[in-house]
Amino acid sequence: MTIRVLLVEDDRRVHGIVADLLGSIGDLKPVTTVTTEAEANLWLEENPQGWDLAVIDLILDAGTGMGVLPKCRAWCAGGKAVVLSNYVSPAIHKHCLALGADAVFHKAHDMGRFIEYCSALA
Repeated sequence: MTIRVLLVEDDRRVHGIVADLLGSIGDLKPVTTVTTEAEANLWLEENPQGWDLAVIDLILDAGTGMGVLPKCRAWCAGGKAVVLSNYVSPAIHKHCLALGADAVFHKAHDMGRFIEYCSALA
């Protein structure tokens, strides 16, 4: 079964890296990539059942991933929403979980855990 991934990331270099990484883990395929909070929220509203996993950066071209997390919960109760960002502190981690994140990963320190999490979904 293919796991459909919504990638919310403003760094275009990271798009390819994450897509390749997900593809190497299993049948995880990005269905779309957006770079702003508004784009992500509009896509979620228009495609409430069009994704299984949202991978969300916190710092975006416009807005933040923290504004996307509650929309993930509002538009698709069954999808998993994870934060993958360089800006994760203990307080940010706790706040993201309170906003509805299923997991929070630091790009520089938690890639192994991110891969394990995604592998468990695949």
